[in-house]
Amino acid sequence: MDTFTDLARDDRAPLVGRARELDRLDALLRRRRAGAGPVAVDVTGEPGIGKTRLLAEFAARARRQGATVLRGRASPGDGDHGIPFQSFADAFADLDRGDHTGCPAPAGLAELLEPAPASGRVGPGDGRADGVATGAACADRVRRIAAALGQVPGPGLVLVLDDFHHADPASVALVDHLLRHPPRALLLLVLARRERQTAPGLGSVLAAAADSGDLTRLAPGPLTAEECAEGLAAGLPPGPAREIHAASLGNPLYHRALAYARTREGEASGTGPVAVFLDELTPLGRLERALVEALAVLDGRATAELLTAVAPPGPVDRPASDEALRELTRRDLVRPDADGRLLVLRHPALAELVRGTLDPWRRTELHRRAADALARTGAPVTERAPHLVRAATVWDPAVAADLVEAAERIGAADPARAAHWLAAVLALLPDTPDHRAGRWQLMLRRADALGSAGRVAESRDLLHHLIDACGPEDRGEDSDGDGLRDGLRDGLRDGLRDGFRVGGTGMAELRTSAVLLCAFMERHLGRYPEADALLRAELARTPGPRPDLRTRLVVEWGCRALFAARYPDVRPVLAPTLDDARRRHDDAGAAEVLTLAALGEAYLGETAAARAHAAQAAALTDAFTDGQLADQAESLVRLGWTEVFLEEYGTAERHATRGIAMARRAGRPFALSQLLLCSAYVHLLTGRVGAALGLADESLAVARTLGGPELVGFSGALRATVLLHARPLGDPEALTAAEEAAATVGTAEGWWATQARCLLGHSVPLARDPHRVREVLLRTGGDRDLSRLQASLRPGYLELLAGAALATGDLAEAERVARRALAEAEPLGLPVQLAAARRAWGHVLARRGEPTAAAEAFAEAARQSARSGATLREAHSLLLAAPWTQAAGDGPLAAAQWRRGRRLAAEGGARMLVDLADRTRPVPTEGGAGGRLAELTPREREISVLVAEGLTNQAVADRLSLSPRTVESHVARVYRKTGVETRAGLASLVVRHGVGGGQSLRG
Repeated sequence: MDTFTDLARDDRAPLVGRARELDRLDALLRRRRAGAGPVAVDVTGEPGIGKTRLLAEFAARARRQGATVLRGRASPGDGDHGIPFQSFADAFADLDRGDHTGCPAPAGLAELLEPAPASGRVGPGDGRADGVATGAACADRVRRIAAALGQVPGPGLVLVLDDFHHADPASVALVDHLLRHPPRALLLLVLARRERQTAPGLGSVLAAAADSGDLTRLAPGPLTAEECAEGLAAGLPPGPAREIHAASLGNPLYHRALAYARTREGEASGTGPVAVFLDELTPLGRLERALVEALAVLDGRATAELLTAVAPPGPVDRPASDEALRELTRRDLVRPDADGRLLVLRHPALAELVRGTLDPWRRTELHRRAADALARTGAPVTERAPHLVRAATVWDPAVAADLVEAAERIGAADPARAAHWLAAVLALLPDTPDHRAGRWQLMLRRADALGSAGRVAESRDLLHHLIDACGPEDRGEDSDGDGLRDGLRDGLRDGLRDGFRVGGTGMAELRTSAVLLCAFMERHLGRYPEADALLRAELARTPGPRPDLRTRLVVEWGCRALFAARYPDVRPVLAPTLDDARRRHDDAGAAEVLTLAALGEAYLGETAAARAHAAQAAALTDAFTDGQLADQAESLVRLGWTEVFLEEYGTAERHATRGIAMARRAGRPFALSQLLLCSAYVHLLTGRVGAALGLADESLAVARTLGGPELVGFSGALRATVLLHARPLGDPEALTAAEEAAATVGTAEGWWATQARCLLGHSVPLARDPHRVREVLLRTGGDRDLSRLQASLRPGYLELLAGAALATGDLAEAERVARRALAEAEPLGLPVQLAAARRAWGHVLARRGEPTAAAEAFAEAARQSARSGATLREAHSLLLAAPWTQAAGDGPLAAAQWRRGRRLAAEGGARMLVDLADRTRPVPTEGGAGGRLAELTPREREISVLVAEGLTNQAVADRLSLSPRTVESHVARVYRKTGVETRAGLASLVVRHGVGGGQSLRG
């Protein structure tokens, strides 16, 4: 089957992901046929988990193996007063007909399974105190039925009884007897039941059998997302498939029902797999059914009091409601929650499925009653809003005001729902002049929520519509300065209740705010010319924007220029804008301008100016409360990245950490993604690769929810760089991730896109494909000097370019590029960039055959990296220095450099550098560790050989009749004398100096 439609039309439910359970059942059957193993299998699980389908498949497989298979089912009406042995009679009906078995029924079995006369009918008080046995007459029938089962011919009998939680007491008694006294026939009894609906008597019988080893338990669990996508809903797009799996919790029946309900709109409700659930509602009384429907409308969770208020169309007394809830609990449709305060439907998806079967009028009425009942209890507006939005069919200012307030409160945590609620208000808002201003404010608020929910293009389109609507004729001045923020909080709600007047205060500010938000969305979409045009037009209009909004317009214009790599265009405007903000004591505006200027100057390589601006911005930002900071989220992003480029990693991490916590609370996903990325980069450079990868993973996940190819591509590229260091040397995963990131940005030319392409160069294996590395850098950098790249990062990219030139054999070009890197790095005064230039020059010196100078260049790179705390770069530089230090004749220093470099890499989780270290360890000279083998005592030399053979300390101790502690002490002294740090290193040393292979070192 290729589509979900095909699956839905198949009468038989598909069997998915039960290979392990089937293999176990097959094994149990084989053991029973061999006269061993447990007599019974107890299959338990949640409703819909697939017990019946599993047993049907097992029955078919058992028949193919030659077993006699009988299948019966207990009915909900059996219970304490049902027909005795009903499930067994159902199973043995196949023998009477010879269906699927080819075997006749044993003589007299049919009569034994027929219902007894009324006088002999089984009753709960007829037998043992536990209610399982049912009197002398029933006990005699149980024994006779069990004996008859022993006469069933064939190589084995498999008796499958489904829904056994409904079993009558006589059937329970018969199972008890079969478990304690298995018949001569090789019987395997397979029971399927729901744990929560199992009577205590049956539960005790099965528990005793499990304890004695006569019964084994099997509990099919949830299916994985992959299993559901491939086997239950093939053809669904990945997104909906994941959502359905999450809602179904991996339960196959709920998964099929949800997929059916969500993909077959317009068809009759309650058909297909959904009908299975409706069948359970059929025997319910009117009040019980109403309670289930009310609980579904309340999203599957409510107090008993709230249910009683919502469910019945008229008043109902509490005892009747309690009795109905008890019956629903007995049927396992409703359950108490963990603390017993709330009642919940047995599965979260059941609420959606039941709601889908309600007619629209009934559903609307239940939502209206739910909203009213919640209002009477003083529930928060966010709890009432889901019902208000579904119950509202005509304009009601009070309801609209409540929905707007609810959207405001929930916007940080769930912007998509906030956008939905605001859309509902807009849909009902009358299209009259009195409400036009309110409509515009609602549109602006909804556009903000849409952007935060990742629907950026939709937000941008709505904002264009709003800007068109707020034409020049409506650009009145705002005399009292309410602005957008107050209007959207208190004023908007009051306006919805009382009606707006066109041309009132705030309309000019509303349009400016719409332009600001629209330019932000355009920038996120990579549409820099469009953002530039919008902002220029708004700044040029007469009368101009309010001063604080003008500052924000200039900052957004500057951000557009910065991301388009055109910061010099706005540089002259920033100084007067900053002066104006300071004159007005607008600290927030001043911080915005300062962080923009700091990042712009850092980009250009003007590190002194950038450092001064960043210090002033940090002084202001650190004084903001978290609430104020939430309105300056983008400013904190710029400050954090500026500090990264200035190699002030401690302050960058402090600001990023605070910003991440703020962005999570305040619902600032754009800032969150970039702050996570900033923190990831700091963690990488400072030698915490594992933590960096976790942060990069989260950043990419947030970026993907927001869309925008440049942000997603840049996030993916930086994650690929972290991955490169986290994975073993030569692992292809990082290159694959980097290529995907570069493909994501496409032909975009913004800062993010440029960095994504440049970072691809780092992931391409230099020794294997240097021409591709060079091509990537030259195409992105614009020329042989990479002049189009960020000045404060350019020496690092020039180092890579020089390495590519060396790998292609062009020493002259490599020398030119390395000299250029040194010339660029010196005026920056950034240690990490200077270290990159030193490494580039060190490679050139090494190729020219100048080991002493090369070693010193790499060692200086390590010292410079350590100055900024760039542990990862320090480790790399030391590992490059070690072999050339040894080649220059200083073996002990080379060993020390190698040890420190490897230790830093290992402690930081940089697997790639650890592998590089292990491959490039300097070979000790005779004056080094190898020469010092002769300094070992005979016992130490003997132990060294055994360690080289791979023996553990305990094994060495056993071989030499020493204590493990003595061996540990000897090994520690060997390490000190030879300068090695690991058992592998000692083994390599012994082998290299020809003292392995059983040769004695005893002297």
